[in-house]
Amino acid sequence: MKKLMKSVISSTSLSTMMFLSQMNVFAQEASQASSKAMPAAVAIGLAAAAGAIAMGMAISKACEGVSRQPEASGKIQTMLMLGLVFIETAIIYALIVAILIIFVL
Repeated sequence: MKKLMKSVISSTSLSTMMFLSQMNVFAQEASQASSKAMPAAVAIGLAAAAGAIAMGMAISKACEGVSRQPEASGKIQTMLMLGLVFIETAIIYALIVAILIIFVL
């Protein structure tokens, strides 16, 4: 678990640094772009990282459940897909919020 958290933290910090290095690419003013882009980047980054961790945990538990009780694999698979859809929906909502932050506010 520590190794996973270290890799998640390092990848998010790397993507944040890459994002910050490209701030002058935006067509808006620099101050206006940074004031809008940073909250959007943080929102979608945190949602994607949390969603990826949640999906990994859900898939892990589903595989564990199927290996312990193979006759219930149909029900477990159905519940897994439903759970993954709800997790992905939360990530898509974060993407919509990030787009609204950039273009509406």
